[in-house]
Amino acid sequence: MSGDIRVLLADDHAAIRLGIRMVLETEPGFAVVGEAADGATAVRMAQALAPDVVLMDLRMPVMDGVQATAAIAGAGISKVVALTTFDHDSYLFGVLSAGAAGFLLKTAEPAEITTALRRVHEGGTVIAPEVAGRLVDAFVSGRKDAAEASPPAKEQFPEPELTAREVEVLDCLAEGLSNVRIARKLGISETTVKTHVSRVLAKLGVESRLQAALAARVRTA
Repeated sequence: MSGDIRVLLADDHAAIRLGIRMVLETEPGFAVVGEAADGATAVRMAQALAPDVVLMDLRMPVMDGVQATAAIAGAGISKVVALTTFDHDSYLFGVLSAGAAGFLLKTAEPAEITTALRRVHEGGTVIAPEVAGRLVDAFVSGRKDAAEASPPAKEQFPEPELTAREVEVLDCLAEGLSNVRIARKLGISETTVKTHVSRVLAKLGVESRLQAALAARVRTA
């Protein structure tokens, strides 16, 4: 149990929490450490339990999931994966700007959810395929909704700015890979990966791995 990924479920529907709990409790490597029916409770429980990942609904009473994500991820308490029925841009851009490491729709299959939780726990990122295209379009167009999370336009980070290795690392970030998986894929140490990731973020002028991943998609758009 000590090696399990500790998950806090935040959703105002008890039936949904029960369903996700059943999925996670039948999957090796997970432990549900608590449930919250609103954002404020999710923040308090995250502070008390320090789960590895919070699976966060976005439309909840008292405090919505975007505000709760900002409080939890912003303080570095836990990683957050948004799991919602609502894929409206305001929710999508809002929760990613608040620091979420992943965004999934509730139509996701159980295996997609468990895979996403593992990837985020390992330091990777996950974006539902249904909304990935909209993110790239928004970043390219520079729309105001995504202003806080938007990386520079394509012409602001031309290919020559990155070394061949840094391009490989960026491609791995675009796949949502963690440092450990990047190290395995490229045959280099995890410490070296961290150095390359830091340089890539600096050169692209972005602050997070998720922004770098989106920037990578913009470069190839």
